[in-house]
Amino acid sequence: MADREDIPLAPPTDSAAAHTVRSGQKYRTAQGFSAIKDGMRAGAGAAPPPGGKPRWLKAPLAAGPGYDFVRQTVRQHRLATVCEEAKCPNIGECWNAGTATIMLLGAVCTRACRFCAVDTGNPRGWLDADEPRNVADSVALMRLKYVVLTSVDRDDLPDGGAAHYAACVRAIKERCAGVAVEALTPDFAGDLRAVDAVVDSGIEVFAQNIETVRRLTHPVRDPRAGYEQTLAVLAHARARRTGLLTKSSLMLGLGESDAEIAECMDDLRAAGVDILTLGQYLRPTANHLPVERFLTPEQFARLRERGLARGFRECVSGPLVRSSYRAEQALAGNNVGLRTGLATAGA
Repeated sequence: MADREDIPLAPPTDSAAAHTVRSGQKYRTAQGFSAIKDGMRAGAGAAPPPGGKPRWLKAPLAAGPGYDFVRQTVRQHRLATVCEEAKCPNIGECWNAGTATIMLLGAVCTRACRFCAVDTGNPRGWLDADEPRNVADSVALMRLKYVVLTSVDRDDLPDGGAAHYAACVRAIKERCAGVAVEALTPDFAGDLRAVDAVVDSGIEVFAQNIETVRRLTHPVRDPRAGYEQTLAVLAHARARRTGLLTKSSLMLGLGESDAEIAECMDDLRAAGVDILTLGQYLRPTANHLPVERFLTPEQFARLRERGLARGFRECVSGPLVRSSYRAEQALAGNNVGLRTGLATAGA
């Protein structure tokens, strides 16, 4: 993403202080490049519909001793978590259970999807060389048995950050024997050699989120993303290694029809996807896309049944479900040989 000159530039800041920058404001990171807080410039979104959120969308407060322990751990090891950066509604529940989804490759994404609250900018090749060790140390400290690694998109890197991603996986495997790793990756701009690098690093699950139905892909996702590109990445990962599980996720409430959801399910199954998660889109800031509808828990339950009927090993479906929510339970319930343990959740 190019720097936007029409947005006032805040002073240099570290990642913790970046949380004090106003949403939609441009600021300078500690590494010296500019970024936009929460990914969308101020005033980019439409007015919200009348009325508030329905009662079933209430989530636990982000407080408690478990929350404080995880927060201290990720700060100590200079980690970014998608739980914070994407404003996940499950952060209180998951961090109080001592779990977190770790976000690699920094906290600034080169893309600007209109649903996502991760900061956007151009890191200009910056990487944290200590991140693989810090991630492995954190997984060991939190005694995780199943960990989800996700990342920002890094279109500024020749391989999209795949080699660094793979190095983090290998560091975890070397430091923490027996830990299962799910990689919730970017699409690497469709570079299948980058996909191979992550798949070959030793992961148990490869995930890439399709996010929305075909018709809404480019109103919702960055122009560099693509519906067919995501399907191709998932199909390639599935074919690359026997026994690898693949996974994807859909946000609902952006204006899709039931027929379009069904079509997307069919497309994902045709690509060999094993696990699907379905959750309610929640507008992270006033600068992002508005919610078009709130699905009820009963509607999510029916969609789960439709997913299972299409042959997914598991379809985790609910208003507050996110792509990595209770990931290890879905897998353990399908007898895939992974131990039930502390899980990462949120993404």
